[in-house]
Amino acid sequence: MRPLHRSDPSAVAGHRLLGRLGSGGMGVVYLARTPGGGLAAVKVIRAEHAADPAFRERFRREARTAERITGRWVVRVLGSDPEAREPWLATEYVPGPSLAEAVALHGPLPEAAVRAFGARLADALTGLHAAGLVHRDVKPANVLLALDGPRLIDFGIARTAGATALTATDAMIGTPGYLAPEQARAAGAGEVGPPADVFALGCVLAYVLTGERPFGTGTVASVVYRTVHEEPELGAVPAPLRPLIEACLAKDPAARPTAEAVRDALGGTGGPAGELLPAGLPALIAERSARVLDLPVPEPTALVPAEPPGGPSRRRLIVGGSAALVTGVGGLAAWLATRPTGSGATPGTGPAGTRATYAIGVRTDLSGPRKADGRAQERGARLAVEQFNARPDRPFDLAVRVRDDAGDPGRAVAATEALAADRSVVAVLGPTTERTVLAALPVHRRTGLLCAAVATGLDQGQLAQALTGTAYFEMRPIGTTLQLAFSTAGLARGLTRFAVLEDQASGRFSWYMGNDAETTLGQAGVTVTRRPVAADSEDFAAAVRPLLAAGADALLYAGTSPRRAGLCARALAGEGFDGLCGGIEPLLEREFLTTAGPAAEGWFIGTSYADPDVVPAARPFAAAYRKRWGVPAATPVERYAAEAYDTVHIIAGAVGALLEDRLAVQRDGVARRIAEGTHTGVTKKYGFDSTRNFRFFDEVFAYRVEKGVPRCLGRSLEVNEAERKRRQASPED
Repeated sequence: MRPLHRSDPSAVAGHRLLGRLGSGGMGVVYLARTPGGGLAAVKVIRAEHAADPAFRERFRREARTAERITGRWVVRVLGSDPEAREPWLATEYVPGPSLAEAVALHGPLPEAAVRAFGARLADALTGLHAAGLVHRDVKPANVLLALDGPRLIDFGIARTAGATALTATDAMIGTPGYLAPEQARAAGAGEVGPPADVFALGCVLAYVLTGERPFGTGTVASVVYRTVHEEPELGAVPAPLRPLIEACLAKDPAARPTAEAVRDALGGTGGPAGELLPAGLPALIAERSARVLDLPVPEPTALVPAEPPGGPSRRRLIVGGSAALVTGVGGLAAWLATRPTGSGATPGTGPAGTRATYAIGVRTDLSGPRKADGRAQERGARLAVEQFNARPDRPFDLAVRVRDDAGDPGRAVAATEALAADRSVVAVLGPTTERTVLAALPVHRRTGLLCAAVATGLDQGQLAQALTGTAYFEMRPIGTTLQLAFSTAGLARGLTRFAVLEDQASGRFSWYMGNDAETTLGQAGVTVTRRPVAADSEDFAAAVRPLLAAGADALLYAGTSPRRAGLCARALAGEGFDGLCGGIEPLLEREFLTTAGPAAEGWFIGTSYADPDVVPAARPFAAAYRKRWGVPAATPVERYAAEAYDTVHIIAGAVGALLEDRLAVQRDGVARRIAEGTHTGVTKKYGFDSTRNFRFFDEVFAYRVEKGVPRCLGRSLEVNEAERKRRQASPED
């Protein structure tokens, strides 16, 4: 548990808050004393999410569902208010560790303990399924240990069996590594029934017996692929339990046992579970129980009056000081504008009112093959810093430290070492290639220096490793999701037969991208045909003919090679195909346009970056950028400049959040504040899930090649929604 922030409320609906149990992009979970003196875990949803009617409806559904759940091995709901400005849900508080924490601390659990705990979890699921509900996210982190046994928690995505999803955000439900194949395929909520919980229970049992997930680790896409297509690794599971777990992990839901059958096979729920735990674990549970029972009531924290005198309260405007960290131009300006003025020292000042200086490193390619992208990032960062330092009431100063890595891995390591040695540097942005990212990651891991990638991203096989033990953030959606621009464009045009050409020269990325596209389009009920083209082949005509013969009216090039995409475009034109064609960001290079020639016309490309002249909120930035760097009005602002500008504001907001809470500005603290918040920039929203993956998959922009030049159309979902409405209004088109 962590202390309350000064900006946290002191109480929620009569529950006196004692501390923070956890926080994330959606809200905060507090430890609280109930009006009757007991302990509760109170989940409070951030107002910005509650303002979304669909999100509020999901929370309303969660509260209703949780109140229906009873049984000894589940946490009880103590109260809720889905209609509050910041909706909340209070449940019983279990002071013991989670199963995930227990395995991390003590290693795999004894077989006898696993039988006891597994039977109780199966009993909890039996009651849940009897009530017509499916949990859909059974995993070690959602199982808390009490002295008498486990408690199943977190019914945020539980749903009545057979119910349909409310929104597309429910497309893949559950946690990779524990979700069933039918969930991984995003086949639809109607196909996710009680057998999915049994599959997850089998994964949990295998994990606590061996300390390893049965479908391995890695990126979401790689774990999902193994879950759907490969057999689990159960070699270390004790032989007596292996047949039962194998049955739970059957690919066919109908072949799995029921939760009741699993409970009985494990020996039922009789007997004490605590006596079967490893030495030290019962003592840990007891110690935590005793510690929370004697917690003092903390001093009152900041309260927000319903109608503060003189306008909005300062708490609501502070950037980063509250649980809902909102940064970017608007948020940062609001924070600076509401800080007290005068001669007194602020948290960021030193003796005699001198300001502390925090530096942001720009380690990028300024002289190599991507020097244009590197220069744009440097310019965007410098503009943000200059604007920040121009504020007379700023609480601290920013500086820029620039190092040229020329796109070379060796130089990237040396440049990162130099920046890390400067203790004023709190974060680094700017890498332009996967190779320079990967080469420098060990330095970031060793020094704790944050790395923010704007102009490049790692593939799925590398990203999970990069996010482990390193303050690494990709300020962009993962590459395969950029296909959303093409997929939604085709749907907006009413197309129903899609083809995906998977270029194996791009490795497994092409399969992942094809799978993402099939999932997106499959939910819309359209036909998707996927076909690979060998890495050593340039005969794209032979690859596309079967797809066109099947009647495809839209074709997605799933790959990252601009030249090979150009060959694909020429092959399609040679076959007389005049349907929708597209790809993703790496294709938007001169090599694609020159290789494809006239065949590139009309190609629809999804990107992580925007033309700031096209995004209304970014136009003031574009004007300031042109003025500062002498860019002619007719010349587009370079790609990645606006995103680097946003990233500097996000880092500055994180520093300000630490100072606002009277905390030391340390590198890990800056990374933590960025990870916990949602940040609104000039081009898009930025935010991260619990594993620091970028979570705003809809922040994708659409470009179309027109007269040989890529033109930004805007945010792809908005562009394609406008196209859909236009076609509805003019059905003859």
